[in-house]
Formats: sequence, C-alpha cells, structure tokens
Amino acid sequence: MSLEELRQRIDELDDQLVQLLNERARIVVEIGKLKNKTDKPVYAPDREKEVFARIAEANKGPLPDRCLVAIWRELMSGSFVLERPLRIGYLGPGGSFSHTAAMLKFGQSVEYEPLADITSIFDEVSKGHCDLGLAPVENTAGGGVIETLDALIDSNVRVCAEVLMAIHHNLLGNCSLEEVEKIYSKPEVFAQCRNWLSATFKEAQTVAVASTAKAAQMAADEPRAAAIGSKVAAELYGLRIICESIEDIANNVTRFLVISREDAKPTGEDKTAILFSTAHKAGALADVLDVFKQYGINLTNIESRPSRKRQWEYYFFMDFLGHRTEDRVQEGLKEARKHCLQLSILGSFPRATELL
Repeated sequence: MSLEELRQRIDELDDQLVQLLNERARIVVEIGKLKNKTDKPVYAPDREKEVFARIAEANKGPLPDRCLVAIWRELMSGSFVLERPLRIGYLGPGGSFSHTAAMLKFGQSVEYEPLADITSIFDEVSKGHCDLGLAPVENTAGGGVIETLDALIDSNVRVCAEVLMAIHHNLLGNCSLEEVEKIYSKPEVFAQCRNWLSATFKEAQTVAVASTAKAAQMAADEPRAAAIGSKVAAELYGLRIICESIEDIANNVTRFLVISREDAKPTGEDKTAILFSTAHKAGALADVLDVFKQYGINLTNIESRPSRKRQWEYYFFMDFLGHRTEDRVQEGLKEARKHCLQLSILGSFPRATELL
C-alpha cells in the first residue's frame, strides 16, 4: 500500500475508535445513574486496577502496555466527568510534585483543588468538599513525611490507593548559581538534596515552605533567590532551570496516598495501612511485630510519631501485604490488638507496582 492509502486506513480506524469510545461513554453514563441511586463512589480503585490488568492482558502489541494504560487512564478520567465531576485536593499551588502525581493518576478531565497544606487536604476530604485527596507519605531518600503522618492520626479519612512517582529535583531561579543567596523548598526536599547543597553552597540560606510550587512562586519574586522544584514549576512561574537533577539518590521515588471517605475492595494484590500505639513498657512493639510474623503477614513499611497527648507515647504506622477482609489479616489484627492501647485500620488499597 502507498503512504496515502495507509494514512486513509488510519483515518478509517480513527473514525471507528471515536464511535466505539463514545459507545463506551454512553454505557458509562448509565453506570453513573446506577451509582447515584445507590450512593456508590465514582472512583473505584479496585475496578481501575482490574481494567488496567485486563487491557495489558489483551494487548498483543506492537504498542507497549504502558502506552495503552496511559490512554485508558485518560479515558477513565473523562468517564468520571460523565458520571459525576470529581474534585481532587492536592498540596498546591499548581506545579507541585503532588499536582503532577495527581494529574498522572487521574488525568486531565477531573477538577483539581490546590490546598495550602497537607492538613487541609485531609480536612477537605473529611468534610466532603473534595472527593479525593492526594498526599505524599514517604520518599526513598528522605523517609516519612511528618505532616501526612500527623494528619492520619487526627483524621477519619481512609486510604484507598497509592501512587509511586520518580522525583527529580531542580534548582530554579532567575539568577546565576553564584548569585544565589536564599533557597526555598520543602524540608523533605532539602533532606533529599543535602549532599549536593552542602557541596555547592557555603553561605546560601535554606528556607522551608509548605510546597515546592510555593517555593517557586517566592523565588520568582526575589532577584537572588532560588527554589528546588519541578520543571513544571519552572515553566509556570517563569523561572530558569539553573541545575537539573540535584537529588542525592538517582532512583528517588515518592509514595503518595490517595485518601477518600472509604477504602477499596480487594483485588488480590493489596496493602493495608494501620495505626497503633502500645503501652510504654519493654518489648511492647516487639510483641505486636511477633503477631504479624506468626500469621505470615509481610510488613512493607513502619514509621513512628510521638503522641501529642501523652509524653513518651508513640504512634506507629504500618503497611502490610493483604486486604483487611482476608481471614488471616482479620485474625492477625485481632491478636495484635491485645498488645495495643489503640489500633485503627487506615484502609486497604491496591498495591502500586509501577511508577507513574
């Protein structure tokens, strides 16, 4: 076939694709009507994982699975709008890493609400002003995000999904490297770039702010200031990229939690997040960990935060493989509660296996 004939064939296939996608969309509208009658949430993480797995299984090439999943992710974003517009809260302003992660997860068609701090994300979801929220919880270089851990203690929201995103930090500004006197960013970002900063600057002042996008905003207004943030933030706020990829660890990944007012149904490849506190006595934490070992429950993360109510009392955050509805998990949690002053299930959700 000639080039023109091949292009004509592509045009014909495109027409068929448009018709099929709109036929799918009409079914989505009917699903939305049924969900509204039964008050079911628009976003179902378990269904999302099922669809992506089925698309990958059906794919025989030559397009890679990642390409098709990206297409279906945006298609599902448009489907949310047909059912009922979703509002997603994230750590703003626009251009933050949280904003990027939210758009990669939920596509271009939903509504995004930039919020001033992580506590506000949890508050807005809890009050029903946002359907979902996205908050960073840990980084491979910097560890746990304190604001998110503290918000999990005080909030009644549930974790319904997780997102993994590669993070590359850049020094942004409108001056030369030698002229930088002040650098804005999040405390966790400074920790992730500590070695580079100490090797590059002798006297530059580091100033902690709520988000990398806020840092970029502030640096844009000061002639000898810089920010550490994303390339998107540089474009949005008119900054030049002074130095690229300044993070100390090359495979720098941040895990984000998606929060809702309810968690996800089991998929067969799930995690459960819990929060617990123990008595202030020798071996109390070891007793709890022994229970999970006894029931063969694989732990994937554990963090601690001091209680703001009692001195020398700590809260522990733990993720493990398995869904809260599994018999083995339920029995293990029942036994673990005997060794805890308090134990709460923060949610069960599909395990993220790939970077966005």
